[in-house]
Amino acid sequence: MKSYQVIGNGLPLEEVISDKPTPKGKEVLIKTIACGVCHSDVHIHDGYFDVGNDKKMASRLVQPLAMGHEIYGELVETGEDVHGVEIGKKYVVYPWIGCGDCKECENDMEHYCGPFTAQNLGVSVNGGHAEYVLVKDARYLFDAGDTPEELAGSYACRGLTAYSALKKADLKSGQNNLVIIGAGGLGLLALKIAKAAFNIQPIVVDIDDQKLQAAKKAGAREVINSKNEGASEKIIELTNGSAGAVIDFVGSESSVNFGYKLFGFTKGGQYILVGLLGGQFNLQLPLHTFTARTISGTYVGSLKEMGELMELVRSGKIDPVQVESRHISQATDTLRDLKNGDIPGMVCLKH
Repeated sequence: MKSYQVIGNGLPLEEVISDKPTPKGKEVLIKTIACGVCHSDVHIHDGYFDVGNDKKMASRLVQPLAMGHEIYGELVETGEDVHGVEIGKKYVVYPWIGCGDCKECENDMEHYCGPFTAQNLGVSVNGGHAEYVLVKDARYLFDAGDTPEELAGSYACRGLTAYSALKKADLKSGQNNLVIIGAGGLGLLALKIAKAAFNIQPIVVDIDDQKLQAAKKAGAREVINSKNEGASEKIIELTNGSAGAVIDFVGSESSVNFGYKLFGFTKGGQYILVGLLGGQFNLQLPLHTFTARTISGTYVGSLKEMGELMELVRSGKIDPVQVESRHISQATDTLRDLKNGDIPGMVCLKH
């Protein structure tokens, strides 16, 4: 089989020809159709995350590795102990696979499995940049219904991350003070899910007017360019004095410094941090205590949440977003373009 593998941090991916895997026991083999590319892939490929003050935290990239964790493909082969799935049927693959033995895995939170024991597809074992992907168990396969194949795999990471973050914000139906920071592919997907799952039209913030126009067209209640004078005051006015929850899909020093101010002095605000752009944030401790705020990190989502999300997807309740398709041979160029901000929405690689 053909794959495109990382052979060194930041280096062009290398085309590799190897034997096709053979599933055994409960394993299944997926022939990759499309694999989404997200900013996590950029950080994994670079080999580090920016933690501020010119310091870097190493990513847990195993080299050589076929990245790609937003996998959609056809089931072509199964091990002898597999039941309940159909050869020839197409599935989205849940990639956040754990060791199966630790406390987190035993408590159905295997996406929290430790960095040295997790078996995440496209992160610690070969993923969707390979023509075939070996999956540990058929329970990680999800029917995507009529979802376009370019989009389907993205529900396993960007869609799941957005859904889990929205759940952590403890939203109420019709709530009018949710703010989403970031109108890229992940932010737009979160906007669609907020409307479908929670009956909420959020306020969307970005620094790119083109992306904000797309968010407005997708159903945002209002869009705000955070670079504009009076942007914070406008949001506070729109939310009747304070944002109730802010979900930050950027995760930079500037985005957190902007978003954290949107609570004013109102108590109980929730800041959900998703993005990994990097940096540091100085927290005013007395103000944080006095206002009883919560800052929460969120990491993808559980297998249970994946099931909930895919039920929404199959029902057709989530409006699809457009996804640019490129051939898998353009993987290196796609990572570079995404890193440079040259891809306005979502992109996938097709085999």
